[in-house]
Amino acid sequence: MGDLENDIELLVCTRCHLDGDSAEVPQRPGAALFSRLVDAGMDSVRVTPVECLSNCSRGCTIALRGASRWTYIYGGLKPDTDIATIIEGTRKYRSTPDGVVPWRERPEHFRKNCIARIPPLAAPAPNQGKI
Repeated sequence: MGDLENDIELLVCTRCHLDGDSAEVPQRPGAALFSRLVDAGMDSVRVTPVECLSNCSRGCTIALRGASRWTYIYGGLKPDTDIATIIEGTRKYRSTPDGVVPWRERPEHFRKNCIARIPPLAAPAPNQGKI
């Protein structure tokens, strides 16, 4: 990596659980999701564990972010079935200059389970300073 403008980070909530899971499970699904994504070898993407993305009612949650890019938060992910979806969505996100993948080009799960879309830190607001 090293080129800050092109660095992409995939945040993975390791505390996430799935509906119906007991707090006593040996490994939380969020931690399993993180491990599987690391094992998948996400090229040119930094996969980072985080304690909580505060989306507890929507299953496993990830966030995609990068310098000068929109940040996207997605939920409802499962470690057993959604690794390929996350890899595909991350690859498409990385291929754009601003992180905005056209809606129809996003994986179906990303289209239906977007929790939030956050503008880049440096993005000027259209009515900045006006209330």
